[in-house]
Amino acid sequence: MTELRTYKGHIRNWEALTAELGIDQTLSREAREEAILLKAYEKWGVDMASHLHGMFAFAIFDTENDQLFCLRDQFGTKPFYYYLTKDNRLLYGVTIREIMEQEGFEKELNEEMLQIYLTMTYVAGEDTFFKGVKKLMPGHYLIFKDGVLSDTRYFTPEFHPDEKPSLDDWANEIHSTLSAIMPEMHTADETVESFLSGGVDSSYVLAMSDAKNANSCAYEEARFDESPLAAETAKTLNVSHSKSMIHPQDFFDVVPFVMYNMEQPLGDASAIAFTLGCRSTAEHTKICYSGEGADEFFGGYNMYRNAERYGDNLKTFYVGNTNIMKEDEKQRILKHYNPDILPINLVQYIYDETEGLDPLTKMSDVDIQIWLEGDIYLNVDKMSTACGLEMRMPLTDTRIFDIASRMPSRYKVNAEQNKVAFRTAAAKVLPEEVAFRKKLGFIVPVRIWLADENYNADVREKFHSEAAEKFFNVDEINAIYDEYVGGNSDNWRKVWVIYTFLVWYEEYFVKR
Repeated sequence: MTELRTYKGHIRNWEALTAELGIDQTLSREAREEAILLKAYEKWGVDMASHLHGMFAFAIFDTENDQLFCLRDQFGTKPFYYYLTKDNRLLYGVTIREIMEQEGFEKELNEEMLQIYLTMTYVAGEDTFFKGVKKLMPGHYLIFKDGVLSDTRYFTPEFHPDEKPSLDDWANEIHSTLSAIMPEMHTADETVESFLSGGVDSSYVLAMSDAKNANSCAYEEARFDESPLAAETAKTLNVSHSKSMIHPQDFFDVVPFVMYNMEQPLGDASAIAFTLGCRSTAEHTKICYSGEGADEFFGGYNMYRNAERYGDNLKTFYVGNTNIMKEDEKQRILKHYNPDILPINLVQYIYDETEGLDPLTKMSDVDIQIWLEGDIYLNVDKMSTACGLEMRMPLTDTRIFDIASRMPSRYKVNAEQNKVAFRTAAAKVLPEEVAFRKKLGFIVPVRIWLADENYNADVREKFHSEAAEKFFNVDEINAIYDEYVGGNSDNWRKVWVIYTFLVWYEEYFVKR
């Protein structure tokens, strides 16, 4: 006898699974996916994840073996947390607040995470800002039996470059694989829209889908606004286009809502814009596509083009897509600094796993295992859920990663272009100027707004608050802020990462 205790996700290959497992296909989605998980566990046990395509995190209680089995998908698109009480009971859930509400939980700040956060701008690794609360990491399952907890890694990203296929071969495989995945992304009774920026990832997903409406974020500041490019793409694809105009006051007003629902501080300013975009989109749909995953799988970031130059030095400094503060600066601004808490320690095992592979593969793997889980997927899951929207990411799929894991780096990045093979695939359904458009990223004008006296009152207040006094040398963090206002625009990320921590801390340790 098995019982599904908690679950969050979307199983894509449900039709094949229901046929194989003898499940009624006319069940509601909720009942169908519960039946799939229970039957899959009964048939395949701990190997069940290798039979599932999609996004998932869940806990199953196995009465026959008197054990709890918890599993998180290969890339960590859905979160899962657990906590051992003083009397050795396991609390768990797909949100931290589920755990906080259970008997035996004791709320205590894990201040050491602040050192990691100030560098990486997100909560990297298995520990959280709540002492004792851990993340089940991507590609892991957990068993709790007879009071003993075991955590097993069932999936490790592996890379085995195949030199035989040509660029066109790789592009064809990407395209045919995505063509097979897209029909799984929704059922006939579901209507899905799509997020759309000016970039190739979301444009390709939209072109391959049957979505009839695309949604973009827009700004009055023209140099940050990708919505005109998105509107052109939508028009080319004969899709209607909606845009959410993001004003600075709305942006700052929603920060506490974001930090509370994120459950962990997140210093990625695009998360605030994403939230406002989700709110707007949720007014006319409940399911939306998004293009996350392709950059990390296929070499999408501009810094990847420097990979060969970094060479073996990568393992001394590259901790992922963001690296905001160095150790000497953190030591200067923090009241409590521990020299043993170093971000590089979190990724050392990845460099061990990729020993002998080329530098681009090493960088990509760090981002796949650390950055995607800690920042991108956390943001997509938490904020879409908080806004009543379900996000589905067709490019984050083990079948897509399988292609990337075999593709030589020269088909990902070259001297002129990033995501070479992926863009070549996208050009099959997109105009070349869209498929090969330079990557802009989801940029936000907060780097300007933080210096604007019309909007930054709460930032200034937080930088002089009791919470700031508790953790920071206030004169030092205000010197960073004043230097930013004085013209050092590079400091805006440092200001933002400090501010978001202070807002989060107030939400969880002052107000509640």
